[in-house]
Amino acid sequence: MRVAIEKKAPKPKTCRNPACRGSFVPQRLGQAVCSPKCALATVEVQKAREKKTLAQAGRRDIKARKEALKSRSDHMREAQQAFNEYIRTRDQAAGHLCISSGKPLDWSGNAVDAGHYRSVGSAPHLRFDERNCHAQSKHDNRFLSGNAVDYRIGLIARIGQEAVDALESDQSVRKYTVDEIKAIKASYREKTRELKRTAA
Repeated sequence: MRVAIEKKAPKPKTCRNPACRGSFVPQRLGQAVCSPKCALATVEVQKAREKKTLAQAGRRDIKARKEALKSRSDHMREAQQAFNEYIRTRDQAAGHLCISSGKPLDWSGNAVDAGHYRSVGSAPHLRFDERNCHAQSKHDNRFLSGNAVDYRIGLIARIGQEAVDALESDQSVRKYTVDEIKAIKASYREKTRELKRTAA
């Protein structure tokens, strides 16, 4: 005696086309979309995704090649920019006045420098020393040669006589490797981001 096998009706599925997402009953095995129109649209979406993925891979490749072509001085310039941005962000968050003139700083535009007490030219080993660099008006930094006398007075008030004496007597020689310079750049970019997050 034969037993009739009851055929189960296919379960409804959700159309894979992101613009449709309608419910449909599949007519064949593996059917993922509700209509030929949605099938074409899904193929177009997939092509767009693949194109975007290829473009991103291309950009990463270009970025990697550009990075490989950078000289030591390029890395040093970028690290200095990252450090300087951190100093300005730090002093703005703290509400500091100009280190040399004692006047309020104009943060609305591009009028604030990260001014070094001992210049990068005369003391390159102190270029990344946070005690040696403070927010300073462009006028004092660029047109008054750093306004060194008033800078020293402001620096003593901010970090103390002992720390200023230590900066002035520091004659150590420091040679940075490219990897160290990259690490400095990454570290100060992260510190700046963190300061901005906490200030927001």
